[in-house]
Amino acid sequence: MSSILSQLDRSPFMTRRGFLGLTALSTGTLLAGCASQGAAPSTGPDAAGSATKIKVAASFYPMYDFASKIGGDRVDVTCLVPAGTEPHEWEPSTADMRTLGEAKLLVYNGAGMEHWVDDTLASLGGDVPKAVEASKGADLLKLSADALKEEQEEEQSSGGDPSKVSDTDPHCWLSPRVAKQEMSNIRDGLVAVDPDGASTYDANYETWAAKLDALDEEFRSGLDPLPNKSIVVSHEAFGYLCHDFGLTQMPIEGIEADAEPDAQAMAKIVDFVKAHGVKTIFSEELVSPKVAQSIADATGAKVEVLNPLEGLSDEELAAGDDYFSVMRSNLDELTKALS
Repeated sequence: MSSILSQLDRSPFMTRRGFLGLTALSTGTLLAGCASQGAAPSTGPDAAGSATKIKVAASFYPMYDFASKIGGDRVDVTCLVPAGTEPHEWEPSTADMRTLGEAKLLVYNGAGMEHWVDDTLASLGGDVPKAVEASKGADLLKLSADALKEEQEEEQSSGGDPSKVSDTDPHCWLSPRVAKQEMSNIRDGLVAVDPDGASTYDANYETWAAKLDALDEEFRSGLDPLPNKSIVVSHEAFGYLCHDFGLTQMPIEGIEADAEPDAQAMAKIVDFVKAHGVKTIFSEELVSPKVAQSIADATGAKVEVLNPLEGLSDEELAAGDDYFSVMRSNLDELTKALS
């Protein structure tokens, strides 16, 4: 068994097929120890040691940030998807399985974002943490027909069942309104595993909910007066933001950020840019900007970054950026592009 684990640990991520093979191994052996990547720093009056804190595993950056904000000094949060990693096709590693085995709470977005959750939790047996699907109860949008078709074809090509692909747009955290619902669900999950902290979690939620209301109003007042309402983006990630604030997105690709369009799709995007007077093509930090740059070169537009907040870079984290600072940066970019 130890030789198998040493081989697995040399690979930072497992394929879906590799993960299914791993579930046949002894979970008791796999879950010894704990990964500490992305853990929130221990600060404040309750920071005598991380052992006294509630261990929380968060699927990717927005869930990590929301859980950290609601949990405050009572929680020790680990972000499973590493900084700078595109989360759509991420798979848990052996170390991540250990982290989950020691967590009291798993916070994940849901809405079709984390395909690995059900199989992972099933494999943990008695060590399964309480799971919070942060998007539960939110007003969720459907994927476009093109994006759904792309997802189904990708699933089929990898040997999966295309009928099981979610038709829900998972990028709901980009709506401050939905983010507020997600923080509420995270608050409830923390209270369930740590009733003694209920007053702290309630107070933190009220603080951040008010900040989300203010952020929503900033976007509304900033974007409503602008003459242009059409944006071209790297992938179909901004549906909720567009829905809330009256914009229209033309994605270069569907739900998968690292795919590339064919010649027919490129021509369609170029026509859209010209017809709608689009002056800025939005790329994003976790994918190559080369396709966005090709469209910009063909239309006379420029390339800027619009961040879908699927993950922050090490540099952004070191600079103290978070959900709110990145969203305000997005608002600034949108305002300049649409003015």
